[in-house]
Amino acid sequence: MSSQENPEENLPSEQESAAHGAVAVADDADPFADPGLPPHEHRVQDIDEQAARRSERTVAMLFTISMLSTVGFIASFVAFPVDKSVYIWPIGHISALNFALGMTLGLALFCIGAGAVHWARTLMSDVEVADERHAIQAEPEVKAKVLADFAQGAKESQLGRRKLIRNTMFGALTLVPLSGVVLLRDLGPLPEDKLRHTLWSKGKLLVNMNTNEPLRPSDVQVGSLTFAKPEGLEEHDHDFQTQIAKAALMIVRIQPDNIKDKRELEWSHEGVVAYSKICTHVGCPISLYEQQTHHVLCPCHQSTFDLSDGARVIFGPAGHALPQLKIGVNEEGYLEAHGDFEEPVGPAFWERG
Repeated sequence: MSSQENPEENLPSEQESAAHGAVAVADDADPFADPGLPPHEHRVQDIDEQAARRSERTVAMLFTISMLSTVGFIASFVAFPVDKSVYIWPIGHISALNFALGMTLGLALFCIGAGAVHWARTLMSDVEVADERHAIQAEPEVKAKVLADFAQGAKESQLGRRKLIRNTMFGALTLVPLSGVVLLRDLGPLPEDKLRHTLWSKGKLLVNMNTNEPLRPSDVQVGSLTFAKPEGLEEHDHDFQTQIAKAALMIVRIQPDNIKDKRELEWSHEGVVAYSKICTHVGCPISLYEQQTHHVLCPCHQSTFDLSDGARVIFGPAGHALPQLKIGVNEEGYLEAHGDFEEPVGPAFWERG
């Protein structure tokens, strides 16, 4: 289909071409005359509807590839295991998951950009418009002109006419944000109920943090403060800091007659009581003990707990008592846990409810 077969209204008028290509000539009176804009050259898509439709299909194809790439991104996230690697020349061995995610997401974003650029370069109006400078505050006439220009631009973009481009563009722009939603899942493993539990379990020995030896009741003297960790947890373990932040214990010995809380007495052994070392305010480690009053003090914000009365809060910003660990002795006479804490340790967080 040649341009001669197009309706006359598709061809630029001679007046429009002449007005757009008007060039001022420099002379003695005005040696720096504005040269104006060069004559406008119409694209083949402007005069050939078949070429315009080919461009429309190209843009739609790019948007469709973007949609398929987004679906591939989500499928790759599910299909490839984290530890699988592949050999890619010349990069070498890389993570199959990372490679698939990068390729699919990159292709999805590239095709949206490429489609938008091709649309603008081939189908949207490319007529250069010169406008005079104006004051910052727009006059009513200027506002009206802007709205008119916007309406004209929307018309010239052919968004309403090129329904295939419009629909595929909306589809691509709708699907590509799903990549970000899927990426949220990769921020880390789901917490599940990990914050509710520690390494303590029935039969685990209480190990002295300083000597790394199991504790006997005789090792804990009245008035002393001892710190303990679960049996099997070593400092060279990769998750030591994570686990000790939940499982750290402080152990004191109180005369049974001085223990006011009934449950605390039942969960102790011969006056030896074990409480979480983690403050229930913001999680600081508690390390200050006053043997006459059996109070422990958090050094961060001075929350004070009474270990003779269920470790209840008697001062400071902490919101609730320290969790107690039920303990006893095994056949060999070592202190052992009778289970895990019955409530989450540390600050008051959402799952306490």
